[in-house]
Amino acid sequence: MQRRRLGRTDLEVPVICFGAYAIGGGYWGDTDDDDARAAIRAALDAGMNAFDTAPVYGFGHSERVLGEALAGRRDEAVVMTKVGVRWEDLRGADDFEMLDATGNKRKVERNSRPESVRVEADQSLERLGVDRIDLIQVHARDPRTPVAETMGALAELRAEGKVRAIGVSNYSVADLAEAKRALGDVPLASDQPQYSLLARQIERDVLPWARANDVGLLVYAPLEQGLLTGKFGVERRFAEGEGRAGKATFSAENRKRVNTVLQTEVAPIARRHDATLAQVVLAWTVAQPGVTAALVGARNAEQAGENASAGSLELDPSDRNAIERAFAKVKLSRPARWRGLLGRLFARSR
Repeated sequence: MQRRRLGRTDLEVPVICFGAYAIGGGYWGDTDDDDARAAIRAALDAGMNAFDTAPVYGFGHSERVLGEALAGRRDEAVVMTKVGVRWEDLRGADDFEMLDATGNKRKVERNSRPESVRVEADQSLERLGVDRIDLIQVHARDPRTPVAETMGALAELRAEGKVRAIGVSNYSVADLAEAKRALGDVPLASDQPQYSLLARQIERDVLPWARANDVGLLVYAPLEQGLLTGKFGVERRFAEGEGRAGKATFSAENRKRVNTVLQTEVAPIARRHDATLAQVVLAWTVAQPGVTAALVGARNAEQAGENASAGSLELDPSDRNAIERAFAKVKLSRPARWRGLLGRLFARSR
């Protein structure tokens, strides 16, 4: 497993990190907690020891399951969570509905006020069963709260020893620059944007800014919620209520287009490396200059093992260029920017 330093911090993370959104349930449909805990432990065993979660993933469920799985092995793990999306403290100006772990709709709202950030951090510490969060990230820009106020609260948590490093997620370049200035001598560790072969918008601004300013990038949805694994044929049906069931990028037409490219262009490369399609796609993603690591979900130990193996796969330039050229020709029925429940909420801050 390749490992990289996160920005200018002393944190080191594997190039493939465990994304714990799916184990919270909700948008992803039913999940099995025993399988999720087994996946987390398998990830640890394979060296994929950085775990990204958030309070709003299953309304605390993802954090609790992660904490349970890490019990007795906390020292082996890099624990990354977030603040800034609340469901208990709604001010009525920016509310939005999400599904909880039981499939019920609940309102959430962006809230990065200093007092709210402190409450969330303490709640996450308790749910995770840890005394320090390795990386705390602002989940989305709260337009009603000055960036400097939020960063000030997070810097105080760091000074108190509750937080090791500070990052953000879904921030524009202007907001990233403001966060970096506000932190002063405290490094801005990272940003967490969407990035994949089908969603490369950050190459225009966020990616070059992060490289120039030595800020790490932990990219989410590198497999486009599974679309880039080649495992979703046109005949696949999603369970009622699952987020991908109504997602435009998962239309039968789009799946056919993507799978055609995967089979004609990526599969020969995968065979040469004795790798899966997903592993090759992940290897391409983390090979892009400026990308520190990719966040990838897993529901069971087998999936976690497959993802972890991608962290040791290195493609030569000709393979990477061939994949890039092939996907540059893929035109989906609508832009591939993530429009899941959280994606639509975060898009308001761009």
